[in-house]
Amino acid sequence: MDGALDCFTRLRPRLLGLAYRMLGSLAEAEDVVQDVWLGWNEAGAAQADDAEAWLAVATSRRAIDRLRRARAERARYVGLWLPEPVLTQDAPATPEDLHEAASDLSVAFLTVLERLAPQARAAFLLREAFDADYAQIARVLDKSEAACRQIVHRAKAQLREQQPRYRVPAQAHRRLMQRFLDAWNAGDLGAMSALMADSATLIGDGGGIVATFPEPMVGGPRIARLLFASTLRRERGLRLQAATINGRLGVLRYFGDALKSAQAYHSDGERILAVYVQRNPHKLRRIALGATARLG
Repeated sequence: MDGALDCFTRLRPRLLGLAYRMLGSLAEAEDVVQDVWLGWNEAGAAQADDAEAWLAVATSRRAIDRLRRARAERARYVGLWLPEPVLTQDAPATPEDLHEAASDLSVAFLTVLERLAPQARAAFLLREAFDADYAQIARVLDKSEAACRQIVHRAKAQLREQQPRYRVPAQAHRRLMQRFLDAWNAGDLGAMSALMADSATLIGDGGGIVATFPEPMVGGPRIARLLFASTLRRERGLRLQAATINGRLGVLRYFGDALKSAQAYHSDGERILAVYVQRNPHKLRRIALGATARLG
């Protein structure tokens, strides 16, 4: 029992990371991983020769089932849907950071993944983010290895046009964001606009609870003016706080002690290309409590 618990505890961040990338919801991912633990504790630990493979397969299958149900609910979602943002540890400032290890956790990437059907999403993530072999993917999908190769190939093709093109080191993104945040705090609209790409987009998720734009806003100067407008209400206690959101430096916007939005940013290292503004209070609850996630 102790060995099974130690094994599961060691692998839990990796399983949670897989389920979160599948579902875009940390709360749902935690439910999936808890279900996997119950199955592992009751039967899997005694039967599995390869614990990591057994747990990855079980997590993937449960996440696929959960995602199928979630997609039906999201079809009725009010407004634009964005994944639940999570506070993560700062990306390590090492040479390996040049490879952009956290890119598959970013809000930009998770938003693109929503275009994939559940099985395709699982196959793509297992192969590309978790380096699973096709035999393992075949176990998850209950298909042949050849069929799984085709699923991954088609998923890559489907994502190629929408996937974020720029995979810059976290340090370059951090430097850009610090300049942008300094300009925002100083109320310098010109500097804010200069750091936005002309074709930048902003997507907001209010969940039908908080007002936001029903369609993406396009245009760096327009977005800069929108963000700048909040500085005109400093008497209400505006506070901007830098935070690592889904592996990248973003911004938490408070009025007084109340968290009003978590903003994730996508950049090319020189200009901001996209802003993802999460305003749905249900999806902000965990961040408001200061919870940090460990996602393998």
